[in-house]
Amino acid sequence: MAELQILNLLLVLVAAWAGGILAKRLGFPPILGELLIGIILGPGLFGVLETSGALNTLAEVGILFLMAYIGMEINFKDLGKASWPGLLAAIGGFVVPFVLGYYTIILFDGTNIAALFVGIAVGVTSLATKSRILVDLKLLNTRIAYVLMAGALISDTLALIIFAGIIGYVDVGSVNAASLSWVAGKAMIFFAFSALIGIYFFPVVGKLLSKSKTINRTVHFTIMVIIVLGFSELAELAGLHGILGAFMAGLYIRDGVFSRQVFKDVTGVFHDVSIGFLAPIFFVTAGFNVSLEVFQTNLLLLILIIAGAVIGKIAGTALFYLPSGHGWREGVTIGTGMNGRGAVEIIIAGIGLQMGIISTEIFSILVFMAISTTLTVPFLLTWTTNWLRKRGELVMQDARKGYLILGANPLGLYIAKQLQEHNEVVLIDANKHLVHEAKEQGVTTIHGNGLKEDTFEMANALNKNTFIALTGNSEINLLAAQLANNSFYIPHKIVLISAGEDGAGLDLLDPMGASSMFASKTDMAPWAYKISANEFKEHTVDVASDCTTREWVKKHGKHRDILPVLIVGETGYKRPFHYKDSISANEKVIYLE
Repeated sequence: MAELQILNLLLVLVAAWAGGILAKRLGFPPILGELLIGIILGPGLFGVLETSGALNTLAEVGILFLMAYIGMEINFKDLGKASWPGLLAAIGGFVVPFVLGYYTIILFDGTNIAALFVGIAVGVTSLATKSRILVDLKLLNTRIAYVLMAGALISDTLALIIFAGIIGYVDVGSVNAASLSWVAGKAMIFFAFSALIGIYFFPVVGKLLSKSKTINRTVHFTIMVIIVLGFSELAELAGLHGILGAFMAGLYIRDGVFSRQVFKDVTGVFHDVSIGFLAPIFFVTAGFNVSLEVFQTNLLLLILIIAGAVIGKIAGTALFYLPSGHGWREGVTIGTGMNGRGAVEIIIAGIGLQMGIISTEIFSILVFMAISTTLTVPFLLTWTTNWLRKRGELVMQDARKGYLILGANPLGLYIAKQLQEHNEVVLIDANKHLVHEAKEQGVTTIHGNGLKEDTFEMANALNKNTFIALTGNSEINLLAAQLANNSFYIPHKIVLISAGEDGAGLDLLDPMGASSMFASKTDMAPWAYKISANEFKEHTVDVASDCTTREWVKKHGKHRDILPVLIVGETGYKRPFHYKDSISANEKVIYLE
């Protein structure tokens, strides 16, 4: 019997991997492939795979870990700029399809509780799906990207809160003031107790963990698992479902327990265990419960649910988005992006099926609705964003702004003063004299070790768009860039590589998406001396035709000792001269000689 279960588990994992890989290659989230492979190979069609008690247990743990991971991925600070438009999009994109889904089930003589479950499932959107599609369509630096992410976050959170209320009501089983008050009271106690632990107790744990030198990644991972399961059990004790507790645990773990580097390291392991192992088991086995008979017995209901989900999401988002002042066309675009459903919808539907609140037919309809709506997102979002782009209405927006520069030496100070004409610039240096001199010249400068997280925090690194490492030591520059990348997620990293570097350092640039300053290996000391002694000349030259920075260096610096430092755009906006950039005709290059 044990061998059969192990073989079945192996087959489920292989099927999940194959389905996920195929879906990913086609440009869709792996969850769709996992669901479809479960439907095709499960009892409903070919019967190659079958369920078991062991699989059900692993699947249940999988959804807890997945909800925790979704919570860990949410960064409220990055969504601040889109909070109001995101709230409008979330409300419209949730309420309208929720109402349509609810009354569709009522129209077909379903129960109120079943209708509520369907309304929630139709109203949610997929945060993970949005991230992948936005990357593929190169939309991450647009306003619609931030609104989409904020809308998905608020929509899913709203769905979980309503879901918690329904679960509490089902647990009580009757409608009266006393029972409903008891449900609401337990829920409030859970949220309050969770907040107290997350806000006040977790930071204390985090400090103790950071001071201990004997705790390794395995212990950190174990602590994370204990927290997730503990919060899940608290939610169960409060009459809610464990997924809500896991979600709350993920939110508090992100900012309260581990240092940023440890958090990034441990969440990588958590991601592999949840997304790579446990969650696929849940989605494949969820496909086992799908009945293809709905296409014969409930085809009209299936069509109405899908139509209500699509029309309600797009029209509701566009309508409620109007007060943002960004136009109905942007609202329609955001609606098409929020149209996909994902993990939360399937999890809620699965729980409803387990509790007997919805039937196998309704569950099957919700799964096909999730699949069909998610399939529309890449096509509709591509079409609507191109529509906005052609009309000149695709607004670029980056929550991160400004430069963080390591090295207050004369060269670093010179570049900082040039860049701060149009940007916020912060310098970092461990030399008190250089820090004082930079401050005297009007540049915001932090005194501290450029390889320490505390120094980056003082420099507000989480809000910076670009990190530039300009010390004379290539190794320090690379280590600092890795810190900027791994712990503070700074999108753009530019590193000075010394002329004596043997090439190993350059190999470290690509894995973290960094570029080399000045588009060539450069010794900082001679130029720092020339600037401090005022023994240099600054030149500004026009660029006649489009070229890469490397091509410009080869053309102009072949027989001359020059240092290209900045590119000046047609509007006068200056940016650093580095390897991974191109220069357009009519732009200018500032170089030192």
